[in-house]
Amino acid sequence: MKATLMLTAAVAMVTAGSGLAADWPQYLGPARNSTSSEKGLLRSWPENGPQVLWTVPVGIGYGGPVVKDSRVYLLDRVDKVGDNLRCFDLSSGEELWSFAYDAPGRVMFPGSRSVPIVDNDHVYSCGGFGDLYCIDINTHKPVWHKNVWKDFGGDRLPIWAITQNPLIYGDLLIIASQAPEAGVVAYHKRTGDVVWKTPNLGNETYVSPAVVRIDGQDHVVMVTSSTNRIGHPELEDALGNVVGIEPLTGKILWKYSNWNCHISVPSAVDAGDNKVLIVGGYELGATMIKVEKQADGSYGTTELFTTEEFGDQTKPPILHNGCFYAQYGTNRRRDGLVCMSMDGEILWKTRRSPDFNKGSMILVDGLILATDGTKALYLIEPDPSGFKALASAELLGEAGTDGEGIAARVGGRTQNWAPIALSEGKLLIRDQSRMKCVRVAQ
Repeated sequence: MKATLMLTAAVAMVTAGSGLAADWPQYLGPARNSTSSEKGLLRSWPENGPQVLWTVPVGIGYGGPVVKDSRVYLLDRVDKVGDNLRCFDLSSGEELWSFAYDAPGRVMFPGSRSVPIVDNDHVYSCGGFGDLYCIDINTHKPVWHKNVWKDFGGDRLPIWAITQNPLIYGDLLIIASQAPEAGVVAYHKRTGDVVWKTPNLGNETYVSPAVVRIDGQDHVVMVTSSTNRIGHPELEDALGNVVGIEPLTGKILWKYSNWNCHISVPSAVDAGDNKVLIVGGYELGATMIKVEKQADGSYGTTELFTTEEFGDQTKPPILHNGCFYAQYGTNRRRDGLVCMSMDGEILWKTRRSPDFNKGSMILVDGLILATDGTKALYLIEPDPSGFKALASAELLGEAGTDGEGIAARVGGRTQNWAPIALSEGKLLIRDQSRMKCVRVAQ
C-alpha cells in the first residue's frame, strides 16, 4: 500500500511539473524552479520596450500571480479590510470574479504576501494572517478554510507576518505553519483535514516548502532562520535548520543545523546529485549541503561550502547549465546579478551596473526574463563568461508603498519585489499599484 501511494504521488508530481506549457499554476512555475518550457521568446524589443497588453489596479504588496487555463489568480489585499482572491482573463485583463474575506491588521512592509496555487478545479491561497482557503474556481465559493497559525497555538505573528506559498503533492497541500505546535503541515487538499504535521522546526521563517530529489526519492525541504532579535530581544542565539521530510508521512529524514540567516525567505534549491543549495540575504550568503544515505538507512548531511559572496534575499536562484544566477541586493550590499558555479566560485557580478535588488526571474527558451526590483524589465542571455543584457525597458512605477519606519528606510521608493509569471507568451509583472501583462513571445 505504501509503495502504491508513493507511486501515485510521484506520478502526480511529474504530471504537475510537465503539464501544459501555457500554465504557470504555482509559485515559481510548473516545476517550482522559475523555469518555463515555452518557446518563441522575442530576442529583441522595440525601443520603448515590449508591448503592454493590459494593466489592472492592485493593492500594495508583494503577492505574485499564477495562471491556469488562461485565467490569472492573484491574492490581493487592502490592510484595513482583508484579503481578496481575484481572477482575471489572461487575454483581456477583465476581472471575472473575486472572493474576499475579513483579515484586518497591518504589519511592517504592509500588503499582500504570497502566491496562490491552482490544482484542477480549486485554487488555494494563504494570507499574511494565516488564513488558508480552498476555493472552487467554478462556484467561486470556499470549500474549506483553516488558519495555519492560530490552529496550532500561534499568538503573536512573526514580525513580517505569514509568508507562505502552498505546495501540492498528490492529494496533499503542504505548507509551513511555524506555530508552537507545528512546523510543516500537510492537509488533504479536498477536505482540509490534517494528514500529518511535524513538530516546530525552529525560529520563525518566511520560507515555503520545496521538493528535492534525494537518491531518486522526493523529500520536502524546509528552511528555518537563525535567531532574529528584531521585535524579540529576549531570544537566545540559535542557528537555522534545513530539514528533509518524507512527503506522505511527515517523517523527518535529515537535518542540517548550521544555517546562518536571521530572516530566511528563498526556498531550497535542488542542485542535483543529492545537493541542496540554501541562499539568503542580509550579507550572509549561501550554503551548499549534500544529503547521503548512511549504512543504517538513515540520512546524513555534509556542508560542501558556505560563501558570503552569493545570495538572494527574496527568491531562490535559477540553475542553468551548471551555474546559479541570483539577485544579491541586501540592506547594505549591492552585488547586483551574480553568477556562481556549482562549486561556489563566483564567476561575475554586475554590482550596480546594472543594479538588481530583490527582483524576480524566469528562465525561458534559453534566456532569462528579470525584473530588477525597481522599475526595469530585462532580457538576459545567461552566460558564465559575463553579464549579457539583450534588452531592457522601464515598465514599473515607484508610487504606492505606505511603509513606515524600517520598511520605508530600507525598502526604498519602489519595493517591486513580487514573483513574476509567464503563460502563453505573456509575462505578468506588478508594482505597488498595478499588474501588467506584457507580450514577450511571438
